Amino acid sequence: MNKLINVLKNSILGIGTVHLIASVTGCSGGIRKDNINNSKPNIIFILADDLGYGDLGCYGQTRIETPNIDKLASAGMVFTQHYAGSPVSAPSRCVLLTGIHSGKAQIRSNDPWPERGDVQNYLAMFADSTLEGNRPLKAGTVTIGTMLQSAGYKTAIVGKWGLGAPATDGLPNKQGFDFFYGYVCQRQAHTYYPLHLWKNEHRVYLNNDTIVPHNTPLPHGADPYDLKNYALYTLNDYSPDLMFNEITKFVEGNKNNPFFLYWATTIPHLPLQAPQNWVDHYVNKFGDEEPSEGGGYFPCRYPRATYAAMISYLDDQVGKLVQQLKDSGLYENTIIIFTSDNGPIGPYVPWFNSAGPFRPASGYVKGSLHEGGIRVPMIAVWPGVIKAGSVSGHISVFQDVMPTLAEIAGVRIPDDACGISFLPCMKGKKQKEHPYLYWEYPGSNGQINIRTGNFKALSTDVKNSTILKWQLFDLEKDPQEVTDISSSHPQIINRVNQIVTVEHALSLNKNWQFRVLGDY
Repeated sequence: MNKLINVLKNSILGIGTVHLIASVTGCSGGIRKDNINNSKPNIIFILADDLGYGDLGCYGQTRIETPNIDKLASAGMVFTQHYAGSPVSAPSRCVLLTGIHSGKAQIRSNDPWPERGDVQNYLAMFADSTLEGNRPLKAGTVTIGTMLQSAGYKTAIVGKWGLGAPATDGLPNKQGFDFFYGYVCQRQAHTYYPLHLWKNEHRVYLNNDTIVPHNTPLPHGADPYDLKNYALYTLNDYSPDLMFNEITKFVEGNKNNPFFLYWATTIPHLPLQAPQNWVDHYVNKFGDEEPSEGGGYFPCRYPRATYAAMISYLDDQVGKLVQQLKDSGLYENTIIIFTSDNGPIGPYVPWFNSAGPFRPASGYVKGSLHEGGIRVPMIAVWPGVIKAGSVSGHISVFQDVMPTLAEIAGVRIPDDACGISFLPCMKGKKQKEHPYLYWEYPGSNGQINIRTGNFKALSTDVKNSTILKWQLFDLEKDPQEVTDISSSHPQIINRVNQIVTVEHALSLNKNWQFRVLGDY
């Protein structure tokens, strides 16, 4: 593990890392011969929620303990230049599952679909399930789930869905997943003690009282320094516990057939709610701190300790899952990929260095197409195939996951998929590279981002623009995106403008359209 951390610390994690890894991983070849079981490998894809590039020990984190995920890194490959599909949850998951980038994707922002009614009202959603969920994926969408089902896999998602609503075609069971347990709705996931979760297409009611997210501050006059006043935010059924129980049952029940498990944990997304033993551990480690009013979620007596506690709790679950695979004889024939849906957010981001080498300020992390909003950790482990302790600077992105898993499963990649399989890199072979990567995000007044080689071109305030105005950064020299060098590279800006005309497709959702691109 020290080797991995030193490699990360000694590089600026820009394109220049590629030159470093040639001798570290042999991405051009040189690792031992594949030792693949004749049966199809099991696939476990773990997606953390708002976990920053710098939140793991194997990516340089020094305050939060992640020994089990760090062991995964030691057993496999760490990617230093992996990107999420979008800077927020729903569109990032859409890119992941469909293999289509955010300029052409069905879902391009966290749209709560307000035409249905009072969709922001937690109790109204509880009374009327049709108010839950986001805009749905279309019927007939080819997802990683449907693709792997066609290859004979049993498929499951446990965790947060965010790509449909009850009574629509966007539910997991209609999008390629044999089993679903968790949150259909992202807004319902704004408490770890919900009134209900979903199992397949039915609600499962929990032993929790009604504590409304975003609207339950400390009682008037309560002392914010007295821990007893926060007891109302800790209820009975902690959703990550329940979801992990379903994960272990799914793995146990599918020991004799290939399976795909998409574990879309809600950790460490706000609100700050964690098991008390882990919170106590970090209070003892960090000492006293100022309480948090919640930032629109729930108040928290020890916000830093609780954030760290959530990540270490997840790390503990990862360790238990790996041990289950080993005890069941499945580990050697299972590929595990761990990543995050977008960058971090919260006032504690600078203190933890959650954004790693990227700028940690508001407007540069979650919700932004700056590096801190979309550059995410990724670890891949496949015993006998991926060289243990390897580090890759291959530039990859969420839309690459579908073609990668298609190649692993031996099925055809969908015609409209935008990605490139990174299986060759994981196997230590010659890897095809992207000529460029494209993102667009209609939130935060509209943003478009293009990465080509070392360079990153970013246009902001697109919704209010009559012409695209570009900033250009050299990520090798300037990973914090401080110095705009666009005036020195007019040829790159010309190419970027050409790329936009090819990669942007009209969305039928008016909220996701750009006037400057001729959408209306």
